[in-house]
Amino acid sequence: MSAINTTVEGDLRAEAARRPAAMGTKAWTLGYLRRAALVDGGCALVAGLLAAWIRFGFQDHLPAAYLGCTCGLPVVWWASVLLAGGYDSRFIGLGSDEFRRILNAAVSLIAVVAFLSYSAKLDLARGYLVIALPSAGLLDLAGRYGLRRRLHRLRVRGACTRRVVAVGHAAAVADLVTTLRRDSYHGLSVVAACLAGGAGTAGVGGVGEVADVPVAGDLTSAATAVSRFRADTVAVLACPEMDGPRLRELAWQLEKTDTELCVAAALLDVAGPRTTIRPVAGLPLLHLDHPELSGARQVLKSVFDKASAASALILLAPLFAAIALAIRLTDHGPAFFRQTRVGKGGRTFTLYKFRTMVPDAESWKPSLAASNEADAVLFKIRRDPRVTRPGAWLRRWSLDELPQLVNVLLGDMSLVGPRPALPQETESYGDLMRRRLAVTPGITGLWQVSGRSDLPWDEAVRLDVRYVENWSFALDLQIIWKTAAAVIRGSGAY
Repeated sequence: MSAINTTVEGDLRAEAARRPAAMGTKAWTLGYLRRAALVDGGCALVAGLLAAWIRFGFQDHLPAAYLGCTCGLPVVWWASVLLAGGYDSRFIGLGSDEFRRILNAAVSLIAVVAFLSYSAKLDLARGYLVIALPSAGLLDLAGRYGLRRRLHRLRVRGACTRRVVAVGHAAAVADLVTTLRRDSYHGLSVVAACLAGGAGTAGVGGVGEVADVPVAGDLTSAATAVSRFRADTVAVLACPEMDGPRLRELAWQLEKTDTELCVAAALLDVAGPRTTIRPVAGLPLLHLDHPELSGARQVLKSVFDKASAASALILLAPLFAAIALAIRLTDHGPAFFRQTRVGKGGRTFTLYKFRTMVPDAESWKPSLAASNEADAVLFKIRRDPRVTRPGAWLRRWSLDELPQLVNVLLGDMSLVGPRPALPQETESYGDLMRRRLAVTPGITGLWQVSGRSDLPWDEAVRLDVRYVENWSFALDLQIIWKTAAAVIRGSGAY
């Protein structure tokens, strides 16, 4: 698997370097899909061989029927993935969408094989099927994950990207450029802008790094800008001037050059599951569902949180004792740090952490105010002199957060949620930031897996609000999975 992925990375980089920009997207996309098919078939073959070995052991001759099943499994698996949309270029590198199609392929194939075996009374060894089919799905998920990670690394280096012409107002274009440059693994690079009511070649806005994006004209110049800048995607941002007839005309123009058109809705940080397009009187209306902040799914989340917290506290009891002893032996101060935080609905509670600073850390704060490296709302110093030696190690690996499992067990916190705020922070909250208080705060969240203290305050708030607006149990599991990688990297942990 590693050798296949290494070959994929080299081939994609070579293809991206060889082809001109106008052909680059088609070239690397086809290359990625070919390698994905190779990984899919290889995983299915390995799954078939594994099932045959476990079921029949080291026999001299594998029964002919199962030899045929093993050799034919890659073909059947390819067909299943194809029917599930696993080779749709629109979902390359998108993670959950791509993985969902692989899971659908596996479930559908298992259901079809079970139905055919029952209806046709096929005499197939259940042990072989039970191992082969699920293994094909699991191995392929691992293979696709490896392909996606390597694709993201290539995109960070500037390869395998889509060249985008952004259409809209200057402020919206500037925000888009900043976001895509910060999260370059998404593979979108803004190469030009067409502004509402603006033309010329000056930079956009003058906001940080976006000043070097040339303006190719006004809203009527998008199709021309695609050819001029060899773009393959046009992104239309929320813009009243780009009305229905004008957008339809642009779509017709881009259709001639097979250029992708995407339109950003004016709904900030609202994910697809909450939005549906329903025709009403011949008009395609975008309906927005309310976030699920109560009900059966929240009960499930609470049960999962408390059960996980109780299990973790029992399993980690020896580690708790070792950390507490190390802190006590350092300066003979208390092992735990207690602080008042604000939870769901503005209710205050006592948060527990392992102490990482000197006992009188709060009295040092006025003298260190000039060294604050965070925004005005937070107080953060990268090399804080108040942090003890074991405290620095605990912070590096986020072990100081473990006592918050007690808060989860008490119902004050959740495993996943917005960062629990200090009372003085909430006093300055506006309507946007107060939205964070609509859900229970968490030990980890989008803020923690996206950079932690390295993020500016506005970005941290935006991530917390995005979590509130798009909460789902699947999102919680995804954040928990990503937390392990964030802890290992240690970025923003200070």
